[in-house]
Amino acid sequence: MKKTVEILKGDTPGTEWRFPVLSFEGTEEGAPGAYLQAALHGNELAGTVALHRLVPMLEAAEREGRLLGRITLVPQANPIATGQHVFHEHLGRFGLQTRTNFNRDFPLLATTDTSGLPGDDAPIPAEKRLKARLLKLALGHEIVLDLHSDDESPSYLYVARQLWPHLQDLASALGAKAILIWDETSDGAFEEAAWSPYKGLPADDETWNRIAVTTVEFRGMMDVTPAFAEADAAGLYRFLVARGTIRDESVAPLAPWSGPVTPLDHVEMIRAPVGGALLFHAGPGDEVQAGQPLVTIVTAPGEAGGETVVTAPQSGLVLTRRRQRLTRTGEDLLKLLGTSPSATARPGSLES
Repeated sequence: MKKTVEILKGDTPGTEWRFPVLSFEGTEEGAPGAYLQAALHGNELAGTVALHRLVPMLEAAEREGRLLGRITLVPQANPIATGQHVFHEHLGRFGLQTRTNFNRDFPLLATTDTSGLPGDDAPIPAEKRLKARLLKLALGHEIVLDLHSDDESPSYLYVARQLWPHLQDLASALGAKAILIWDETSDGAFEEAAWSPYKGLPADDETWNRIAVTTVEFRGMMDVTPAFAEADAAGLYRFLVARGTIRDESVAPLAPWSGPVTPLDHVEMIRAPVGGALLFHAGPGDEVQAGQPLVTIVTAPGEAGGETVVTAPQSGLVLTRRRQRLTRTGEDLLKLLGTSPSATARPGSLES
């Protein structure tokens, strides 16, 4: 393993950010390479600890000559987000300078040539230069996995329509409970930028069988434990073996995957009609019926009529639930996987 440190110039004199890159060289020309990054939002750490546990497995494969394709790991991909604390509260989803989601507005390239991306001397905010830097590190690898966590949820994947069902092996290896399929755009999320050079390939092109680009949601943000870290690392390792990046005869073939595959326009984003305290009646993994209560919002405690009940707009599976129990009007509360298009569906990503 080789460790290098990426240095990102700050936006004011005397400041900079650093993040490590761990590289493993493969021995077989033509074997698929893999790029795995975590913590793009700073405090979504399930992927970070999974990569930490994966490293010894990769070192053993490298030492024993079983590492066929090159592998690049960036366990903490966003030092800007990691350091954003305001009055003891960590704020890692949006850049404080640009007010943009760190996982939006990545450059979308037509090829894997990154020579035209801005360098660290470009007169643009560090957040934008970081996005260009991460894309430079990722492009050229056939496998690109961006590891995230939701608020409260099981593991699931966001997958571009062109990449399904090619990623069933990843879903099996990681024990994903659901697949969310997106079309056209995810508002420039990292995964869209990573597969953008391939989007023009014909549907029957064999290259699709080598490409694996997706956002992995490793459960909820609080689900960071030794057991989960070991299990997630083992799942990533199984997938790399299945794809031929690593050779390991001791790893059993992957089992077929089955689970809900839901287009984004079938996902009901349950939003708060009023602000207040949240009393959830359903959580991740629950099957609910249309009209069933999902959450009661206590907006005027102790007063008659001081609560509002939010019900399911259609039958389906609750995939995610909000972690905070205080909401403002209009904020997201749950994701419900429906069987019909949502009346409130909108183009692009599900959340800002």
